[in-house]
Amino acid sequence: MNRKSSIVSALSKTTVIGLPAATAGVPRNVAQQYTRQMAAAPKPTLYLVVFSVWIAALVWFQPRLLLLLDMAYNLPSQIALWLFVGFIDFAWLYGIYNVAIVSFALYYRIKNKVAPASGNLTATAASATFPPVAILYTTCNDFVEESVLSCVRQDYPNFTVYMLDDSSGQDYKDQVDAFAARFPGRVQVIRRPDRKAFKAGNMNHGLAEAATEEPYFAIADADEILPPDFLTKLVPIMENDPTCGFVQANHRANPDSKSALAKSLGVGIDIHWKWYQPLRNEYGFVMFLGHGALLRRKCWEEIGGFPDIVSEDLGFAIHIREKGYRGRFIEDVICYEDFPDTVRAFRIRHMKWTRGTSEFLRRKMGWLLRAKNISWTEKLDVLFPTLNLPLTLLYFVFMLNANLALPVFFSYQQDLTFVIGGHEFLIPILALSPGFEVIYDWDFFTITLLTFFAPVLSFVLALAHKPLKLFRFLSHSTALYAALSPLSSIGVLAYMISGKAFFLVTGDVNQQEYKSKAGGNWFSMKKVRDGWTQFLAKSHPDTRIVQGFEIGAGLLFMVLSLMMFQISFFGLCLAFLLLPLMHHLSWENRFVKVAVYIPFILIMLGVTLSGLSVFGMKAVFFGYGFHF
Repeated sequence: MNRKSSIVSALSKTTVIGLPAATAGVPRNVAQQYTRQMAAAPKPTLYLVVFSVWIAALVWFQPRLLLLLDMAYNLPSQIALWLFVGFIDFAWLYGIYNVAIVSFALYYRIKNKVAPASGNLTATAASATFPPVAILYTTCNDFVEESVLSCVRQDYPNFTVYMLDDSSGQDYKDQVDAFAARFPGRVQVIRRPDRKAFKAGNMNHGLAEAATEEPYFAIADADEILPPDFLTKLVPIMENDPTCGFVQANHRANPDSKSALAKSLGVGIDIHWKWYQPLRNEYGFVMFLGHGALLRRKCWEEIGGFPDIVSEDLGFAIHIREKGYRGRFIEDVICYEDFPDTVRAFRIRHMKWTRGTSEFLRRKMGWLLRAKNISWTEKLDVLFPTLNLPLTLLYFVFMLNANLALPVFFSYQQDLTFVIGGHEFLIPILALSPGFEVIYDWDFFTITLLTFFAPVLSFVLALAHKPLKLFRFLSHSTALYAALSPLSSIGVLAYMISGKAFFLVTGDVNQQEYKSKAGGNWFSMKKVRDGWTQFLAKSHPDTRIVQGFEIGAGLLFMVLSLMMFQISFFGLCLAFLLLPLMHHLSWENRFVKVAVYIPFILIMLGVTLSGLSVFGMKAVFFGYGFHF
């Protein structure tokens, strides 16, 4: 720390007053021009549109929603109605946000075709010099030779690959050492005595002890494939823009992946990066996404290293922004990354993201809101996507309120009539009070559909010309992503109790210590204590308490959906049950191949029947607008 402090101190003495340290040594007029152009806050247009449309929706719908409160007859029933109204208002905000992102992405793309924006271009002029660059290849029991080979095969003439090996398995250590021995002078292996601070600590150790001279460093995940010209294209951008703290490259799913799950859902990576990232150069906050990026060492030094959190990438991005730097997203430099090859790996990654994001918000949100050099547009652009995962707990509470509390307070029994082959069948169901009819109208139905489909709107637009592929993708993603609510909720709850987040390595197939042991009494006190400890510590999806919670939630909501005859919600409940089952089954399992389509089919069937009921064909009870 003393060495690092002395470097930071020396840098501060040469900094041009009033400008970022990155402009030191640059003529003042040039530095000021860079500061005005690149470090300036992004345009607030996107979020002005989001909140304007949201306020307009509240003005239009809120009077009808507030009429629901007239049905309250005691404090608990009043609380249930307020929760219902409040969640719907908040859900509309996120729906409008997603629609606005896609709309502005379309505009940004069209505008760039006419006059390409600077954030969408790589530097074409060759650098006069080739400053040394460090490539940090991070691995922890997930070494992939093809990935580190892509680091070694860069066409840039002056770089060193540092393999930051946190592996505990001797086999992986041997593979890393054997690979490094093939490239003496080009590859160095760096290990540390502990795994303190996870990936952030690993990179901080490597930059402090080994990669100490290079002014720039790139970060590559264990399964990432860098293009050969990655450094050649990105280094000039950093050289020519002293206020650029990092350059984030684009990503696509690895086309050579052999995993059936990756082939089914990898296209989602391509579409998400294409629609949600480029426009942030102009309308939001460019995030460092943890890998496939080139970073400025001075930034790392000025903020004292990567913050000691699981979401070290986002922490780095906001701290250097406060120092006057900005990131840039470069669309035409494309790295490949692997989608998790099993549902188990997918679930582990999601739990890492959930608890890591919860930790970021607890430790950094207050700091972010108080930051003086970060505009409110950028703050909102950070908070909207990061709040999304922890707010899954709010959605889980809404499901309990809408499907349990409201029926308790405001339901009555009615018979649903089916006529099949001339025979009439009566099925008793629970219907909500006629007081809810104030929201059974086409406009309420329309904004509900918009809220439901907004998160997948980019996928619909991208795959609309391939309807069969779109159907398969939406079905498969429904079975995985739409079913994550119980898993996310338990992760947020466990973090709220323990206050700890752990970097669960997605590609580490040797995480056997968290797996349920065969044999023994499921309900022995020792197993209960061990399971509770693991749950609080890491909420690892391998543990029985996590899977038991998911199954219990699925069964509870399934019964409630049957009682209310909510077809769409029943499909979602099937997904809740299917997800922990797929944790143990292959994506290529015959049962799984068929079952993954059922939730989406039922959801769309329920939406269709609800639409018919709204327009006068009372084929099914519409419910209260959010069971899709």
